[in-house]
Amino acid sequence: MRDLAYLTRLHREPPPLLLECEQQGTYDGIPIVDRAVGQMLSVLVHCMQANRILEIGTAYGYSTLWMALALPPAGHIWTIDPDAERTEIAAGYLERAGKLDAVEIINQPALEVLPTFYQRNLDIVFIDAIKTEYEAYLDLCVPMLKRSGLIVVDNLLWGGHAAEEPAAGDSADLKALRAFSKTFINHPQLDTTIVPIGDGLGIGARID
Repeated sequence: MRDLAYLTRLHREPPPLLLECEQQGTYDGIPIVDRAVGQMLSVLVHCMQANRILEIGTAYGYSTLWMALALPPAGHIWTIDPDAERTEIAAGYLERAGKLDAVEIINQPALEVLPTFYQRNLDIVFIDAIKTEYEAYLDLCVPMLKRSGLIVVDNLLWGGHAAEEPAAGDSADLKALRAFSKTFINHPQLDTTIVPIGDGLGIGARID
């Protein structure tokens, strides 16, 4: 914990708009990624000069905003979330950041969109949505990635509970995340790792 506190102090504070979005999400009880995950997403977008990003799970647009602020000039994000009230708030933050034109918000369930999603050669797919659907998202999204493109997945430690011995009372989300992590780590088309950033971040590069 001392290490985490030290790294938190060491990092620069995010821009005011990101801080505002972070605070609103926390106040309203809306799930958002840990700040360290947002910073990692920003680094990945910058280092890849990622032009084509798909996000599954928008909510208030906190992770969307981290990535949008790191986009190269021609970059674009497609973000999927059926909750129009939440994504309206996300659109407000993106508009204030001058990034709304670079982001297309799709207000439908992801599993209705992905089978016919027309984009290919994606640089990054970021998954942070319905946990019981993670494996289905993975199956549908890997073929959309370019070679060397990244699948990034949040919440794989699930508050540390994923590391505990399975129990009869485990939630469907926890069971799904444990199963997903095994599938993800052993995926034949990906070089993968899970790092203890935020709530556990999976990163996989397409190699086949």
